[in-house]
Amino acid sequence: MSQRAYNFCSGPAALPEEVLAIARDEMLDWHGKGMSVMEMSHRSDEFVGVAQTAENDLRKLMGIPDDYAVLFLQGGASQQFACIPMNLAGLGPVADYVDTGIWSGKAIDEASRYLKVHVAATAKPNGYIHVPGQRTWAHSVAPSYIHVTPNETIGGLQYQWTPSTGKVPLVADMSSEILSRPIDVSRYGLIYAGAQKNIGPSGLTVVIIRKDLLGHASPQTPTMLNYKVAADNGSMYNTPPTFSIYLAGQVFKWLERQGGVETMGEINARKAAKLYGYIDASDYYSNPIQPDSRSLMNVPFRLRDEGQNKAFLAGAESAGLLNLQGHRSVGGMRASIYNAVPEAAIDRLLEYMDEFAKKG
Repeated sequence: MSQRAYNFCSGPAALPEEVLAIARDEMLDWHGKGMSVMEMSHRSDEFVGVAQTAENDLRKLMGIPDDYAVLFLQGGASQQFACIPMNLAGLGPVADYVDTGIWSGKAIDEASRYLKVHVAATAKPNGYIHVPGQRTWAHSVAPSYIHVTPNETIGGLQYQWTPSTGKVPLVADMSSEILSRPIDVSRYGLIYAGAQKNIGPSGLTVVIIRKDLLGHASPQTPTMLNYKVAADNGSMYNTPPTFSIYLAGQVFKWLERQGGVETMGEINARKAAKLYGYIDASDYYSNPIQPDSRSLMNVPFRLRDEGQNKAFLAGAESAGLLNLQGHRSVGGMRASIYNAVPEAAIDRLLEYMDEFAKKG
């Protein structure tokens, strides 16, 4: 384990070393069964227990109320861009969306195939550097739901507050911030998240939905994509992503050992403050996002001389600092500092950034 690099990838992202070690030790023989958890039937008592324990632990970590269903699905968060309007079609023909970047834009484009999308607010006029305040939102007359992307993985924009939507269900893509800090689940009608950032490996998507929102799917919704079918079948209408669920469950146990999301929130705030503090004090690096909208999970930054980008990345890789290149759509650099990225990784990154800036 001492040779492992520091991984700043936005997803699939770093996993806790403790979890990887457990998976390694149980790879050939899970709990004396003589086989891997990947090889056992998803209908077996053993795996049903694994899945139920994972759900129970997630409920405890997030304080998920009993009137919410927890679904372990496949297809990634991008598939939910279509699943959400299909499953909530019975609530009304119009949904409000807030545009804060690339991922919310993709959600808007996909939802527009299934219902009328009203863009209640957009950060486009400010260059996607600031989340539009809720007082500026212009809602449709009777939206079926309101969709937000609380953390934009690519742009590094994050809500530092929870929208108030009254009786209208609030739907949130929390792929890049779930489990990174405490949230009040009861303020949301539906939360969804791709696993490959703070939950576990890719191949799993978690959907947390208030039970009264089940059963409103359009008749054209494929059975495999119907939330009520998934809920009625314990997320096992077909074979689920068993190994991803197993590993997610191990991550939940690891989070419990760290002190839960309250402790992780404190650690993540400290990690982000170190990195933003250094960037703001530097004349060589810069971050474009306004301070009150900065992500605690995804920190984009640019070099003063972008002609040095390749040299910066090459040097970082030699130093064991991986996946710092920004998304191809925005360029620059990006450090994704999810739960499994230790504070020591931030310290080493700052040392390298300082060394490189002095050479430049």
